[in-house]
Amino acid sequence: MRIRWRRRLPWNCGARQAEGQVLSDEQSREVDARVVGKITTRDATSVRRLVNRTVAPVAPDGHARRCEERKRSRRVQLCHEDDGMATLYAYLPAEIAATIYTRVDRVARRLRSNGEERTLDELRADVFSDLCLGVACEVEPPRAEVFVYLDFLTWTGLRNEPAELAGHGPIPARLAREIAANATIRRVITDPMTGAPIEVGRHRYRPSAATKELVQVRDRECRVPGCHRPVQAWAQGGDTDSSNLCGLCRRDHRLKDEPGWQHRMTDTGVLEITTPAGRTYRSQPEPLITAA
Repeated sequence: MRIRWRRRLPWNCGARQAEGQVLSDEQSREVDARVVGKITTRDATSVRRLVNRTVAPVAPDGHARRCEERKRSRRVQLCHEDDGMATLYAYLPAEIAATIYTRVDRVARRLRSNGEERTLDELRADVFSDLCLGVACEVEPPRAEVFVYLDFLTWTGLRNEPAELAGHGPIPARLAREIAANATIRRVITDPMTGAPIEVGRHRYRPSAATKELVQVRDRECRVPGCHRPVQAWAQGGDTDSSNLCGLCRRDHRLKDEPGWQHRMTDTGVLEITTPAGRTYRSQPEPLITAA
């Protein structure tokens, strides 16, 4: 059956299909049972991600089959627009699209930091055009690294739990093992029991950057409830180990120093944020991979 998620899920994002996935009655009940107690404090983006992460392990064979079917539909299309412009549309496997965009974005940001007056959108468009046309870049293109998260047993082939591609969502285990060996893909191996990261594959990072990197890998996005922006590591004070660090976006990193705001990390890694109005909100990072 094609589930539409109407009966028990009070989502703000409205009734929707579970990403178009076809589940049996038993599978739909299992997904429902897994997510129903976890969505009351989530925004629509977090709910969608939770459902995607839950459906993939419940129906791994169907998930893998759909990924293969979609991959055969990859294509590039040109759509002519008004006033001398056009849209170049590429439908690609997620890991390839993410790597391309990461490389374009990093070059654009490096040019911007060197004093370019063009906007980031303009720079990304120009960098993309130059790379496609073989024009030499004004700066050395940085390594375009994309993270894939998979638990240790899946990485070693002892089980086939879906992995997660950063910024995209769940991907089949076989695909995760393939792309984890790619030079531009950074693998993050997680504990199969707790879901915590235990190893980050690295190509050239200095050991002094390892703790900061671990925090960015663990949190993935800003820890402030409802914010999904990219992170930079923030330390509460004292020792800067991973238990005392959390990821905040640039905006919330600045906001924490404004009068009336209080941020506190508990011993269990929960971030407590107290607003000037006296209300306290708590957040903890989503497990990188659902624990066994």
